[in-house]
Amino acid sequence: MRKSCILMHISSLPSEYGIGKMGKHAFEFVDFLKKSKTKCWQILPLSPTSYGDSPYQSFSVNAGNPYFIDFEILESDGLLEYNEYASIEWESSPDIVDYSIIYEHCFDVLRLAFSRFKSSKFPEYKKFCYKNKLWLDEYALFMALKFKNDGKAWYEWDNDIAMHRTKAVSEYKKELKKDINFFKFIQFEFSRQWTELKKYANDNGIEIIGDIPIYCALDSVEAWSEPRLFWFDKNHTPVSVAGCPPDEFSPTGQLWGNPLYDWEYHKKTKYEWWINRIKNASELYDIVRIDHFRGFESYYTIPYGSEDATVGEWKKGPDYELFRLAEEKLGKLNIIAEDLGFITPEVRELLDNCGYPGMKVLQFGFDNGENEHLPHNFANTNCFAYTGTHDNETLLGWVESMSPKSLKFAKNYLHVKKKKDIPEAVIRATWSSVAEVAAAQIQDFLDSGEDGRMNTPSVLGGNWQFRTHKSDFTPELAKRIKKLNKLYNR
Repeated sequence: MRKSCILMHISSLPSEYGIGKMGKHAFEFVDFLKKSKTKCWQILPLSPTSYGDSPYQSFSVNAGNPYFIDFEILESDGLLEYNEYASIEWESSPDIVDYSIIYEHCFDVLRLAFSRFKSSKFPEYKKFCYKNKLWLDEYALFMALKFKNDGKAWYEWDNDIAMHRTKAVSEYKKELKKDINFFKFIQFEFSRQWTELKKYANDNGIEIIGDIPIYCALDSVEAWSEPRLFWFDKNHTPVSVAGCPPDEFSPTGQLWGNPLYDWEYHKKTKYEWWINRIKNASELYDIVRIDHFRGFESYYTIPYGSEDATVGEWKKGPDYELFRLAEEKLGKLNIIAEDLGFITPEVRELLDNCGYPGMKVLQFGFDNGENEHLPHNFANTNCFAYTGTHDNETLLGWVESMSPKSLKFAKNYLHVKKKKDIPEAVIRATWSSVAEVAAAQIQDFLDSGEDGRMNTPSVLGGNWQFRTHKSDFTPELAKRIKKLNKLYNR
């Protein structure tokens, strides 16, 4: 079945409180998708963000972002009063998310709500804590410790607790009991609100596509509490870290800095941790996009402490075995493979063995002439076609930065005479392609310029800040998208 998709993270939803939330505007966006006959809503990882505000660098792979918890829903549950959150200045500008302001105030408001929370009035709370015990207990302790240590990374804590020694863990569980319960409450409220929103989307015929990063952050509960999962030395310090080798776009490569997995250990456990992670993601979302999928075939390793990614080597990953075992245990998985970057025949073989749809990105199609991202080269329908991803420029910004050669080729290929007509023509080319799903960032439907870009890879600061306004989602826009979906049978 042919479908269309709009890519917009929760953080970009309209909001009176500085960042998108899982309240009325999220439900209204689902209504907008339904009116426009759009079948899929794609978001970025729902995880709590850390330094740099990236959803791909999180304190936990399983927890939800506290910033997305809706205050109005908490008020309706009797946990907040309106003036306790509405009187706060949540933004420095109506057009960007200012994470420093959100961080400064959000937890204070949530602590107020927690002070009125009585688990006896919410019988599902105990069930939630029991069901998620495997990750929730350690996460709540980790966050309580972070706040006690003024936000410092775990490897800067006192040695006994940094090394997760049993005695220290036991002592801090007693000392920080109230804070631990606070962070469990946050995750309970996140889960309640997300479950309601997802149910509303599903009931209205909308599937949620969610994203899981391949790697954990170094400053994460996983790296702290489960060091055996990673390629660490005896002091729990990474031996090597993740990144990408130099290429024509980045002469020094990309140094991501994430700890790498100890795949030998994972193999001995029959990939139990990874299978649980995929299971959790499959319950959270309808379709799971796995970021940096090629890293399962082989991955680039950079010695820890390197200044850039110029020195490194490729190592063999778990390949198809992980996904074979996952499907044996969980059944058929609804996964999209982010198969972008340095793709080898071996990566192609992994994708073929799994049968997962890969990705085509039309913006890439016009950079180097003939390539697989141009619609006439799509080999079959088993792919998701994007005008651009969250790491790309908006279509309008991209057109402005095109080389004369690429611009000429795009005009010829898309059969347009004017530069200003290229963005709309790229959307049409994506929708008219044979791809099973055609997707665009909401920015491309809102004609956002360069300042609407969600993320510029390898640049720290100024990312993940894009916001929409209620006035953006007009009946005219819904009608325009609906017409496109109807025309191309999506």
